[in-house]
Amino acid sequence: MAEKVNNFPPLPKFIPLKPCFYQNFADEIPIDYQFLVKRIYHVWIFYCITLAVNLIACLAWWIGGGYGVNFGLAILWLILFSPCGYVCWFRPAYKAFRSDSSFNFMAFFFIFGAQFLLTVLQAIGFSGWGACGWLAAITFFSTSVAAAVFMLFPAIMFTMSAVAMLICLLRVHKIYRGAGGSFQKAQDEWNSGAWRNPPSREAQYSNFSGNSLPEYPTVPNYPSGNQWP
Repeated sequence: MAEKVNNFPPLPKFIPLKPCFYQNFADEIPIDYQFLVKRIYHVWIFYCITLAVNLIACLAWWIGGGYGVNFGLAILWLILFSPCGYVCWFRPAYKAFRSDSSFNFMAFFFIFGAQFLLTVLQAIGFSGWGACGWLAAITFFSTSVAAAVFMLFPAIMFTMSAVAMLICLLRVHKIYRGAGGSFQKAQDEWNSGAWRNPPSREAQYSNFSGNSLPEYPTVPNYPSGNQWP
């Protein structure tokens, strides 16, 4: 097998840094679940864009007479949650479907569930949280209509992000439970140390000798999941 070279993030050549991850949906994700994993990836991208729009809206909020702490927190959320979202909940989902890893499924459910709850709070928009949600935008119309209009955009986008996250969470949970997954399987992976470097699909296919496939194939076998809800 050819050596896999990290390809994400796709950095320009003039930057003296190299990509940190290898990502290839077609080669590593079972074909029935490539669409779902790509959807989770697109949710991450959309959430990052939402945080960037929220930063601009918080600046308008500050200029219109709001508190500067919201703008400062908006910068922090953009810098923190953009890379952490990819590493902490997209990559576990990617590795879970790539190698049928119960530990990564559980990591995805826990972290992505927390991210969903946080996004709901951001969509609500409490003052002083650095998020232009519905509450902050609607109440600010009495102070500055122009700034409040800017603040409506991240409120809408945070709501869309929360809905998309909930759909992804329910969809992955349905697939995992339908395949017989459980917390006990995740514990077994942790105790055995298999969660550190689970084999990819290619490695699983290559892990046999002779001209026949192994008696008990380890390729992930989930219920059919071609359709997006």
